[in-house]
Amino acid sequence: MKIYLFILLSAISFTVLAQEVPVKWATQETFFEDLTGKDLPSFKGLTINKKLFSNADLKNQVVVINFWFEKCPPCIAEMPELNNLVSKYGKKAVRFIGITHDGPASARRFQKRNGYKYEIVSLSKDEIRKLNINHGFPSNVLVGKDGKIIYATANISFSDAQFKVKSMLFEEKLKTELNN
Repeated sequence: MKIYLFILLSAISFTVLAQEVPVKWATQETFFEDLTGKDLPSFKGLTINKKLFSNADLKNQVVVINFWFEKCPPCIAEMPELNNLVSKYGKKAVRFIGITHDGPASARRFQKRNGYKYEIVSLSKDEIRKLNINHGFPSNVLVGKDGKIIYATANISFSDAQFKVKSMLFEEKLKTELNN
């Protein structure tokens, strides 16, 4: 009887202690938060000119990576904002890379038609999934000179209230990395 009482009291104590720890639900935001400080994973793809491109080409550079694809309305909607970032920071040692699962030829036609200013790298859907740094499309990832992820967020928009605060934070972290 004493042993059962001990087990019951132990279980109750454990349950009470376990409930004091806040639950962190898996969301897009927590996924992006968990990327902070991690290394940019290795990848290899093709540019729109069918040249090999890998994460090694980004060594010692501040990099903004945008995950997008041609038939993604939110991806296309954010492109003017992304182009504004290129205009502001492209000459300040920031590399802007668009990663898509669209083929190089298709991505090249899209870029020409739409004026998307990012360098485009084509990877297969499976290769993008293996990177495990985007959580839906669009996703935007800021990588520091040390190759570590500084910040990640979904849409970039300085005009849409839903995304403005995170977009401003993204830009602030970009400025900070440039000043380091």
